[in-house]
Amino acid sequence: MKNLNLVYSLAGLSALATTASSCQQNKSDVKKSYNIVYIMTDDHTAQMMSCYDTRYMETPNLDRIAADGVRFTNSFVANSLSGPSRACIITGKHSCGNKFYDNTTCVFDGTQQTFPKLLQKAGYQTALIGKWHLESLPTGFDYWEILPGQGDYYNPDFITQNNDTIQKHGYITNLITDDAIDWMENKRDKNKPFCLMIHHKAIHRNWMADTCNLALYEDKTFPLPETFFDDYEGRPAAVAQEMSIVKDMDMIYDLKMLRPDKDSRLKTLYESFLGRMDKEQRAAWDRFYGPIIEDFYKKNPQGKELANWKFQRYMRDYMKTVKSLDDNVGRVLDYLKEKGLLDNTLVVYTSDQGFYMGEHGWFDKRFMYEESMHTPLIMRLPKGFNRRGDITELVQNIDYAPTFLELAGVKVPEDMHGVSLLPLLKGEHPANWRNALYYHFYEYPAEHMVKRHYGIRTKRYKLIHFYNDIDEWELYDLQKDPNELHNLYGQSDYDSIVTDLKRQLLELQEKYNDPVRFSPNRDKE
Repeated sequence: MKNLNLVYSLAGLSALATTASSCQQNKSDVKKSYNIVYIMTDDHTAQMMSCYDTRYMETPNLDRIAADGVRFTNSFVANSLSGPSRACIITGKHSCGNKFYDNTTCVFDGTQQTFPKLLQKAGYQTALIGKWHLESLPTGFDYWEILPGQGDYYNPDFITQNNDTIQKHGYITNLITDDAIDWMENKRDKNKPFCLMIHHKAIHRNWMADTCNLALYEDKTFPLPETFFDDYEGRPAAVAQEMSIVKDMDMIYDLKMLRPDKDSRLKTLYESFLGRMDKEQRAAWDRFYGPIIEDFYKKNPQGKELANWKFQRYMRDYMKTVKSLDDNVGRVLDYLKEKGLLDNTLVVYTSDQGFYMGEHGWFDKRFMYEESMHTPLIMRLPKGFNRRGDITELVQNIDYAPTFLELAGVKVPEDMHGVSLLPLLKGEHPANWRNALYYHFYEYPAEHMVKRHYGIRTKRYKLIHFYNDIDEWELYDLQKDPNELHNLYGQSDYDSIVTDLKRQLLELQEKYNDPVRFSPNRDKE
């Protein structure tokens, strides 16, 4: 009961304090500590969730989470890349603290402190199912079953706790959800609180939808984003990227235009994906894409017509992959409701980062610009938390770990960089809440060739320093220029703003002990 009372006090549930009579109740009748169901997708951006943006598609099950809880409107990541973002989440620390900087050179040190380990010590059962992407095997989990690397959309392999690799038949989003529900129903100790992390491969490139959804959205035509043909004036790092829909999106791998007489850089990889399909799956795939392939090569679009064609196919394939994800989130919510778990469970949905849906002409992420630094974050709150609607405070993915710990009544370690969101979930607006966020991206040179950079974001301004083989600063007034098209750095009218932002930036680098710091005197590394 000691742990119960601590949780109640944290949640402000004084009306439910333990009484002498309640102590005499059967164990099954006693209210347990809060459960946590943490659902995370890969590369799912807020533009493609109708609780954030109604321009493109409906996501009714994700919207259920927001409608029954809260939507964070200023939610951001610390490093917009899959593995580093996951390391930030599980440790509550920036990349400089958890030492997992990028996807190409790092292996996560599983001996370090993580929130699942701390929950375990507090009596929680912990489980991880789906994408891990941290190179080492998971630690701190009573149960886990993970995808090797990025995983496959069709008939994927899973690595089990026995260190066996097994293949399962079906579509990956369904399979991960099946396993998650099976663990809750059949494999956990129902006398203990639990933290279940459901980590999906979706909506990661190359956006291969379930066969039952292939025909969806084909009647939709999407307007090109207003920045689609951005010329990147005054932004040399943006010029150097290789994530352009027009130039870099692979016709075969990304857009499925496979024909024997055509070749592309990633054709072989795409063919290996198709090779995992069974006869019926492949037949359904070919029935759908065959006519599109024939029509495309017959018409042979060029120039802006080709650019628009690629954008439309990208949007449709992405949305179809989201549709399966949304359906499966609904399955989890329905299970929790059916089993009477919703009142005692915090349900969190987020992505490992944002994504470009044609803004600036791009797909992918990495940059500190809004579409990739911003990430969706919605929470369905357990009984006793009455906050509803939007939360506008600046929050970051390093905050999830301390939030889960405080909810469970576990002391948040002082070396965690994040802060608990629990006060916000209780409707408070702390006067000392942070007014700036720190960001640092390290993976260069690598896929998409986004330069290394760090920076600071306040509610109005963003200051970025691109470094390593480049030395460029960028400043944006997000109120006047939300599309981040006009670099204001070097304009005398903003000198005092730059001076203040650099002061705050250096304070954050020192606070988080990031060894990569600029020199205030030289503006250089």
